[in-house]
Amino acid sequence: MHPARPASDDSPSVPAPRDGASADRGKPSAPTGGPGLRRDIQGLRAVAVSLVVLSHSGVPHVAGGYIGVDVFFVISGFLITSLMLREWTREGRISLGRFYARRALRLLPASTLVVLATLAGSWLFLGPLRFADYAKDAIASAWYVVNFRLAEAGTDYFNADVPPSPFQHFWSLAVEEQFYLIWPIVLIVALKLFRRRVLLAIPLLALAAGSFALNLHLTETSPSWAYFGSQGRIWELAVGALLALAAHRLDDIPRPVAAALSWAGLAAIAYAAVAFDESTPFPGHHAVIPVAGAAAVLAGGAAAGRYGAGALLSLRPAVWIGGISYAWYLWHWPLILIVPAAAGFGEHDGPLRLIAALGGIVLAWGTLHLVENPMRFHRAFKTRARRGLSLGLGLSAAAAAAAVLAAQFPPALSSGTARPDTKETIASASDPRAALTELLGQPVEKLPSNLTPSMRDTAYKRSAVYTDDCALEMTDKVQTQPCLYGDRTADRSVVLFGDSHVAQWFPALDAIARKHHWRLYSFTKNACKISQITIEWQGGPYSSCDDWRAVTLDRIRELEPELVITSSSNSAKLYGPGDMAEVWGRGQAETYRMLQQGGHTKVLTVLDTPWPKNNAVDCAVAHPDSLSDCARHRSSADPKPEVTEAIRAAAAAEDVTLIDPYDWICAPSGNCPVVVGNTMVYRDFGHLADGYVAALTPVVEDELLRLFGADLSRRPGG
Repeated sequence: MHPARPASDDSPSVPAPRDGASADRGKPSAPTGGPGLRRDIQGLRAVAVSLVVLSHSGVPHVAGGYIGVDVFFVISGFLITSLMLREWTREGRISLGRFYARRALRLLPASTLVVLATLAGSWLFLGPLRFADYAKDAIASAWYVVNFRLAEAGTDYFNADVPPSPFQHFWSLAVEEQFYLIWPIVLIVALKLFRRRVLLAIPLLALAAGSFALNLHLTETSPSWAYFGSQGRIWELAVGALLALAAHRLDDIPRPVAAALSWAGLAAIAYAAVAFDESTPFPGHHAVIPVAGAAAVLAGGAAAGRYGAGALLSLRPAVWIGGISYAWYLWHWPLILIVPAAAGFGEHDGPLRLIAALGGIVLAWGTLHLVENPMRFHRAFKTRARRGLSLGLGLSAAAAAAAVLAAQFPPALSSGTARPDTKETIASASDPRAALTELLGQPVEKLPSNLTPSMRDTAYKRSAVYTDDCALEMTDKVQTQPCLYGDRTADRSVVLFGDSHVAQWFPALDAIARKHHWRLYSFTKNACKISQITIEWQGGPYSSCDDWRAVTLDRIRELEPELVITSSSNSAKLYGPGDMAEVWGRGQAETYRMLQQGGHTKVLTVLDTPWPKNNAVDCAVAHPDSLSDCARHRSSADPKPEVTEAIRAAAAAEDVTLIDPYDWICAPSGNCPVVVGNTMVYRDFGHLADGYVAALTPVVEDELLRLFGADLSRRPGG
């Protein structure tokens, strides 16, 4: 979901025309309203915030409504720069103190209220598992750095199915304020250096060009940083600022041209909202459409008269919504997440999400009239910049302090009675497999009071493969770390090769390798299959996977290990035409042949594990007294059974040993629980929990020794 935020600038007015340009041409300076008033800008805000709200609420056919943030960035750059230029023209200087005081008074009273209310709602209704993270998000939101936190978190492959933060929408406020830390200073310096207004565009053009180039690069290499990072978004605000530098010439646009320009801009915004969706690489070059559209509406609206898009945008309902757009945005996102949870529904309950978001209009109106305007226009602050700045710092500090305090008292997770210790029960049994089967057959309906590891450790702690950066990210092509584990001085070698669904077995395999004196090499890359196929990622080919696979196969063959253990998630989308199962099976067989060239290396494939219904830890936290609601039957736990059969066939054809782990995770009845004994089975939406894999170590060990022997000399089926 692409979160956005309305701009939060001052009233939508434009600089008075220089040299009487507008008066000489006899054209009005705005479609409606008094001199300098741009009611069409308020209407444009209404369009943008409505698109964002509808998109976030899951309304069909408006999936690209997140482009509203781009529209708001342009509006903000235009209006704030216009405000500073007016001050320079009027007073011969720009007061940084007054500028930042105005920003603080405009933004912080409402945002502080929403931060505190969201923090309380998260504590009450969003559960204990992620509250510590939400409190950190609240602190980062209060100090305008939450976008960096979100960008960093977004690079984690395992965050794909993690519920979004109720503070996520503050990212664009942070981007905007980071821009305004530097732009007023740059403008002041430029105004002192250059006498001609056209020359003021030089530093701004340089800033915009560099930011746009970085945006294109990051969209390809690090999408979360492209989306949330200010460095790749500054160009959007700069477009609005550049337009403000030319505002004194906008009235010179012929009226028919201006009218056509404004309608074309509005059409571009509408097109992006309808044509884009979650799969659109964004911002990248796609962001040019809504940015150019917003600039066209702003440029054409000044001279278009009653035939321009302003005739629509200046209608009273649109202007009214535009007036509360900032507060509405602040409220709508936490309401979308918290209200369904409070009502006992899942986060994907679309109608309730929309109802909750629309309810934010009432809160926005109250916030505007009871909080924003009284603070913003109070005479104690309006004429005293120092007081405004002090108030702003105080509000930010108060919100951050409240979050720090709340984090010390997280909500409690209800639990039932103690259950048998899974790891100890299996480890002490004479027949580990039988002990595991018995545990699987004992349903656990309530979260055990002795849950081990804790729910938070299960969800967030990672094995050495991840903490050592040995599980490569999506954009990595070459493994630079040695990634050697087990007994590093041993003579015999075992290699893990595949994606995160082979890396999940590391806790057991590392312990076994140390015990039996095997060197254990890890070659894993997130979502990258061992099969010689190209899968889709972000609408294009996952080419970094293909490159990594080729290099890694060469490295494995150079190592000549005794055993290669492979596994991959069988959930993916083929890039290009062809039957998925057929192409996958053919590619799998080719990889097996490459690994077994020379006859020294044996290959073992561990089939994909059964998938839970959803994110298992979130489900368990939401249903701590009815864990059966989170369980799944093994008959529906394979997302791609045809791919599994293709892998079986390829293994049989190439004499590769298979292990089917379903009996290690599902009971004989077919029930696949999320808790066995006192241990969570899964850590997220599809990966086994490290604690459960560690508990399975004796079971996995017995199977490996049965197949290959302690010295890895045995050949199964040979």
